[in-house]
Order: sequence, then structure tokens, then C-alpha cells
Amino acid sequence: MRPAHIALAALVAAVWGVNFVVIEIGLGHFPPLLFSALRFLVAALPAVFFVGRPKVAWKWIVGVGLVLGVAKFGLLFVGMDLGAPAGLSSLILQVQAVFTALFAFLALGERPGGVKMAGMGIALAGIAVAAVDEGTSGPMIGFALVIGAAVCWGVSNTLTRKAAPPDALNFMVWVSTVPVLPLLALSLLTEGPDRDLAALRGLDWTGAGVIVYVAWITTIFGFGAWGWLLRRYPASSVAPFSLLVPVFGMSSSALILGEGVSALRWCAAVLLVGGVALTSLWKGSPVTSPKTEEEVVEGASSSVPLPSGR
Repeated sequence: MRPAHIALAALVAAVWGVNFVVIEIGLGHFPPLLFSALRFLVAALPAVFFVGRPKVAWKWIVGVGLVLGVAKFGLLFVGMDLGAPAGLSSLILQVQAVFTALFAFLALGERPGGVKMAGMGIALAGIAVAAVDEGTSGPMIGFALVIGAAVCWGVSNTLTRKAAPPDALNFMVWVSTVPVLPLLALSLLTEGPDRDLAALRGLDWTGAGVIVYVAWITTIFGFGAWGWLLRRYPASSVAPFSLLVPVFGMSSSALILGEGVSALRWCAAVLLVGGVALTSLWKGSPVTSPKTEEEVVEGASSSVPLPSGR
């Protein structure tokens, strides 16, 4: 890869990693489900008028929109609202690579080799270490919901692989149209209209900036740049940069939010990132297609994956 393109890939990873800090800030301004709905609304509009018609069947757009947009991001935002730290969340979500490999085996018949199986075991050991650390320092319910978000991400990755969208940005923009109404309905039912209206009436520049970041920077710029790189280089050259997402997530959380990183959490990070690297990047086993790689690493934000965290 050219140096400028290496810098672009690292920038996208940084954008997706910092996204978790931005989400944490946003949760101070909006209820989590309303926040997620606004993220997808702004990501979809006005971009949906410029990306062209959907290039895959609507069943895939709706399926990924519900699993990724409603389930994954709903669980992530609620989990972080209930106390899951931003840095830890950026790390834990990477276990989606394990669930993606598992669901790809069950649904698509992609049998993981021995090295990938070992990577899955190492990553799950990292989750166990992180659970021990979080159990002694924070609420387990938030931690559990973030793991649930990683499971949903694995399902959406498998659906995306099956859909095989030729244009990742087009796909993600159309997917972003699906979760808005379901998330708004869930927010009204669980968070209440009074709380939602109070958040919207109290919208300030910080709240608006947070929504713009998670929608346009994380999703539109992040997925656009990532897709552009994947069209020019093999996925095996671009995908390793996704492992920088938790590095940026944990470091920015420590610098901006003052989150401490214990020895156990560092141990969990080493195990998880190492296990994910073996699971998703080992060349001796079937390799994830470029379309799936784009979906796997969002963070934003979403992605994105989206977001991610994205």
C-alpha cells in the first residue's frame, strides 16, 4: 500500500476507535435508543438521495438493518448507558469476528481450520479475562449487553456475506434507513416521550456535533474510505488495520474520559486482539470477502458501523 493510503486506513481505524468516546459523550445528551435512531436518521438523510438505488434485494437490506441497526446498536448504546466503559466496549465488540466465523460455519458451511479455532479460543479467553476485570470494577449487565451486540454483529456479517453487496457505502446508507422507525418506537415505549422530548428540546452544539460525528464521520466517511481502499487493495492488506480500532478506542477513552486500564484489561486486550487476528486474518483458512470485511470493522459505526460503535 502507498504511504498515503496506509495513513488513510489508520485514520479510519482512529475515527472508529474514537467513536466510542463520542458515543459516551452523546449518551449524556440523549437516551440510548433515541440516540441510535438519530444516528441512523442523519446517516441516511440526505445521503440516500445521492448513493443511487439499492444494489441488493430488499430482504437483505431489511434483515441487516434490523439485526445491525436495531439489535446490535440498540444493545451497544444501552449497554454503554448502563455502565460499560467506552474503551472496554471498543475491545469487547471485536469478538464479533468469533461469532462471524461461527455463524458462517452454521449458515454457509465455511469450516474454520485449526488455527482459526485456536484464535477463537484465545479471543474467548480474552472475553473471560475482561469479564473477571469488569465483574470486580463495574456493572456486568452493561458488559453482557455489549457481548450481545457482538453476537448480533456476527449475524449481520453473515447476512451481509450472503447478500454480497457490490457497493458497501450504498448498502450501508440504505441499511441505515431501516432502523429509524423501530428504534424510535422502542425509545417511546421504554424511554418515554417526555424523556425523548426533553432531550430534543435541550439539543445544543455538543449534542448536534456528536450526532454528526457518529453519522457522517463514522459511517459516511469511514465506510466510504474503507470501501475505496478495499477496491484498490486485497482485503488481507486492508483488514489488519481494523485491529487498531480497540487500540484507539482504549487510548482515547483513557485520555479524554479518564478511564483507567487495569493489568487484567491489558491482558484481555492482548488475548482478544491476538485471537481476532488469527480468526479473521489467517490465510490458511477461507478468507472473509471484502464485503464482509467492510461490515465487520464498523465501529464504528457505524460502522458502521456503522456504525460502530460504531
